[in-house]
Amino acid sequence: METKKEILTVKDLSKTFSNGSVQQHVLKNLNLSIYKGDFTVIMGNSGSGKSTLLYALSGMDRPSLGTITYYTGDGDEKKETEISTFGNDKLAMFRRDHVGFVFQQNYLNDSMSALDNIMVCGLLKTENRKELADRAKSLLTSVEIGEEDWNKFPTQMSGGQQQRVAVVRGVINKPEVLYADEPTGALNSQNTENVLNILTDLNNEGQSIVMVTHTVMAAERGNRIIYLSDGVISDEIDLGPYVGGYKDESNPRIEEAKERHARLKAFLQNMGW
Repeated sequence: METKKEILTVKDLSKTFSNGSVQQHVLKNLNLSIYKGDFTVIMGNSGSGKSTLLYALSGMDRPSLGTITYYTGDGDEKKETEISTFGNDKLAMFRRDHVGFVFQQNYLNDSMSALDNIMVCGLLKTENRKELADRAKSLLTSVEIGEEDWNKFPTQMSGGQQQRVAVVRGVINKPEVLYADEPTGALNSQNTENVLNILTDLNNEGQSIVMVTHTVMAAERGNRIIYLSDGVISDEIDLGPYVGGYKDESNPRIEEAKERHARLKAFLQNMGW
């Protein structure tokens, strides 16, 4: 069995917020590794620290204590980068080069077309406009945003289309890790399914993903589920790769899917979810 490669490690990670004399300890001495090619899902009750952890891992926020070390490149180009001490500018450059992010709200610029929303992010890393445009158009096509919609403004698109554009924006710079914070939280059931299918396809192509969610439907797409409780990791489960929907009668692996779903439900119930 091939040994998984670490993308990042977290050691003794803590995050404290202060409100006057009151301190809220949101994350408490966490230790964690994230592995290349995994679809890692972070779950937990409201206030457990899920999004705070995601923002710290991605460099969107700094921990109060502890270290976050990324392992980038391969062979002679392999580097260890400890990001938790970076200043704002250096951290922004690291995020640009190594990290993608998809938010619950898509945060597209309403004054730009769908294509330009992606291009402006890509141009932070490359000046080759033609190569970037070709990649953006190819990715948009892969998420079923056709050429007739590339020049539409976000307000002219459905919520599901907007979120698919946001996913493309998140991967346009070929990040080592794509982070997603409740990426389907504002979508209806059909658009939720569409976006989850896109994330699953990206993961099947090798994209490492770390996603926060509060739904079983989304969590089932992950192979590794981590459960947070009051700022600490209570437990985790390895479900193995997603094998399709457990309710889909046309799924040739439906019995595996049902067993996998049952394991996830039992795990969450044991966690008090």
